[in-house]
Amino acid sequence: MSSGKRKNAHAHASIVKGKGRVRVNSFSIDQVQPTMARLKIMEPILLAGDVAKGLDISIRTEGGGVIGQAEAARLAIGKALVEHDESLREVFRAYDRHLLVADVRQREPRKPNTHGKARSKTQKSYR
Repeated sequence: MSSGKRKNAHAHASIVKGKGRVRVNSFSIDQVQPTMARLKIMEPILLAGDVAKGLDISIRTEGGGVIGQAEAARLAIGKALVEHDESLREVFRAYDRHLLVADVRQREPRKPNTHGKARSKTQKSYR
């Protein structure tokens, strides 16, 4: 069981021997929308190739938005696959470091008098 975080999203992935099924929150991976999120989740599985064919992967996500959850799931799957087969570590590292290491950036909190933005200020007139 491995976990991953991205922004406010958390994901936990577990791997067991099986027929190559991938489930996200008990739904098949084919039902994940938007397509970009599905492709992000599938990246480590496609990179693993034959190693992932005989494994059932179950992912549980919570918090954050759709893309944040997809990136958290991607990290959790990458970590779980490396736990299963250490030879994948170099493959993942060469492709994208964030398949193994969390991206710790967070959104900047909004300040008062900024009209909903983090840094923009209300315009001040002196005349």
